[in-house]
Amino acid sequence: MKLLGKVCSGKGDFAQRIAGLNDHYKRKTGLVLFPGTLNVRLEDQYHIPPNPLHLEAEEYGGRVSVNLVPCKVFGRKAFILRTDKEEAGKGSHPFEVIEIATDINLRDTHNLVDGSTVEIELG
Repeated sequence: MKLLGKVCSGKGDFAQRIAGLNDHYKRKTGLVLFPGTLNVRLEDQYHIPPNPLHLEAEEYGGRVSVNLVPCKVFGRKAFILRTDKEEAGKGSHPFEVIEIATDINLRDTHNLVDGSTVEIELG
């Protein structure tokens, strides 16, 4: 399955979380994640599928658990990250916005700007 969307600006929340928790993310994903995500606005709502990888708040002493859905962007291993709070509809993003994390800065590497089209391959 593929998702198609446009790059949009974010708030920088995951940048701070990733930087301080990369050991935990690496254990779950196998990647040292770049400290920041690529926000993508889809045409339709996206909901986390059943049984994603999950970084529990208790695992790292935090307050928020994070869902990690494997995907590929530009042929590169990546993950859709969404907190349980966001998935419950109690966060700041609408369900059409997903956050993609991988081991590089996708904006810089692929010259992406707000409005650039991005394809995300699930599975």
